[in-house]
Amino acid sequence: MPGVLSVFRRPRRERRLQRGVYLLPGMFTVGNMFCGWACIVFAMRGDFGTAAPLIGIAMVLDTLDGRIARMTGTTSDFGGEFDSLADVVSFGVAPAILMFSWGLESLGRLGWAAGFLYVTAAAIRLARFNIQSKGSDRRYFVGLPSPPAAGVLAATVYAFPGGLDSVTGALVALPVVLAPAGLMVSRIRYRSFNALIPGRRQPSLVLLVVAGVIAAIASNPPVVLAVMAYTYLASGLLGLAFSRVRRRPRADDARVPEAEAQRDRTAS
Repeated sequence: MPGVLSVFRRPRRERRLQRGVYLLPGMFTVGNMFCGWACIVFAMRGDFGTAAPLIGIAMVLDTLDGRIARMTGTTSDFGGEFDSLADVVSFGVAPAILMFSWGLESLGRLGWAAGFLYVTAAAIRLARFNIQSKGSDRRYFVGLPSPPAAGVLAATVYAFPGGLDSVTGALVALPVVLAPAGLMVSRIRYRSFNALIPGRRQPSLVLLVVAGVIAAIASNPPVVLAVMAYTYLASGLLGLAFSRVRRRPRADDARVPEAEAQRDRTAS
């Protein structure tokens, strides 16, 4: 009799396990959204030193939820849409409010207008990513992704947690908001994070790189995080400039035979 009961109980346990596996990526997404909400609360209180790192934690959780969903085979349209809505909070609204409370409030309407432009750019970037994610080159992002853009704002605040009270300081901080916003909706290509890891097919080398990054951040978190954020921000612009410079010699070489042919026709 106990053996018969175990046969009937086994499918129910399997269903519970499967349900738990499906909920696991969503729990990381909820954690991501909670970090964005907590960042807003602490920013409104003026505790910028606590608010800024929460965006970094949200970035880690945002990376994990997608990876876990793919590893467990629990990807779904609902999970993708839920993740995008959470990203609007954590990487759109939260960094905009953080920057406004930190340094743009003295600009008045100009300050909150700049924050609104950033939120709009983040929403457009996420919507475009949802449309273009299928069939696109996974080595590159079209436009600056919203998490690194939010990381630029958070790293700036984390490096100078005291805030900016003067109008002059707010005018200096204004490009920190507008530049990532413009790059998010641009067509400039940025390398994906997987493509940036050297020797990613060798687990030992990947672990060594991760350990080196963690050690560098632990040595001086505000400086290292700011350098990492602005380096990735500039990488797309440098890549665009390098690609245009590399194309120019090819165009000049193509004109040389045409010029020689023109001279021959003129001489004859």
